[in-house]
Amino acid sequence: MPKIPIGDAVNSFINFLKEDLSWVFDGISGVLDNAISALESFLDFIPPIALIFLLCFIILLVTTKGITIWSFVGLLLIYDLELWSELIRILVLVLVAVILALIISIPVGIWMTRSKTVERITFPILDFMQTMPSFVYLVPAAMLFGIGPVPGLLATLVFAIPPPVRLTYLGITQVPGDLKEAARAFGASDRQVLTKVELPLSLPSIMAGVNQCIMLGISMVVIASMIGAPGLGRVVLTAVNRLDMAMGFEGGLAIVILAMILDRFSRKMGEYEKIFERFGKIKQKLKGVVH
Repeated sequence: MPKIPIGDAVNSFINFLKEDLSWVFDGISGVLDNAISALESFLDFIPPIALIFLLCFIILLVTTKGITIWSFVGLLLIYDLELWSELIRILVLVLVAVILALIISIPVGIWMTRSKTVERITFPILDFMQTMPSFVYLVPAAMLFGIGPVPGLLATLVFAIPPPVRLTYLGITQVPGDLKEAARAFGASDRQVLTKVELPLSLPSIMAGVNQCIMLGISMVVIASMIGAPGLGRVVLTAVNRLDMAMGFEGGLAIVILAMILDRFSRKMGEYEKIFERFGKIKQKLKGVVH
């Protein structure tokens, strides 16, 4: 049988994008690069110890005292290992990629519940995105955006989108139909049903999607160090190239600590009532100390 030139067709398409639409990708690269640089500069401006206390205060608002203490110890360990700058770089990439992924994925998940056509088109695309090996995303990202943080960010963005789309769709479709009908019977519009009934009841599923998005983002940012993404992934890649066990273990340990902190933090983000309650208690304690 003659070979179907699928690879050649994809390569021709990427070359077309690179040659004829380079101005579009240059614009996207410039905007994202400036956003990444601005956020990195802001976090670098804050002294590391002060930033550790600030991060632990935010973690305390969302999680428990035990998780906060372990997060404090872990961040201090990363600072002691002289990997703080690399931690900031990977944290910025993960945050920007996750925010962009959620801005895209949650509306798409909602749209899928409103249109059977969108649902039928989107599911095969999600299957393709999730089953494609993560290294494959690095090739078009590097060809279109060059080497640096931006291609790593965009490869991470594409890799992290499917879970929140699926779990947003799953959460909304599992809301009991009688609750939605009752809301409509009382005169609620489709938007009110979505915001007052469907989204609150599907919040645990949506937050599970956020958690998975963050975890996939961390794993992909580490892999994206192969095309110039900065951060702890570059430390591990350098250690592999040098066969430096000490550097590799320290870089891997820092990645594990960051992943565990973000995992515990994102799991508790959906409990917004408890977060407000904790914030109120801390506010009262601070008032008592001031007076």
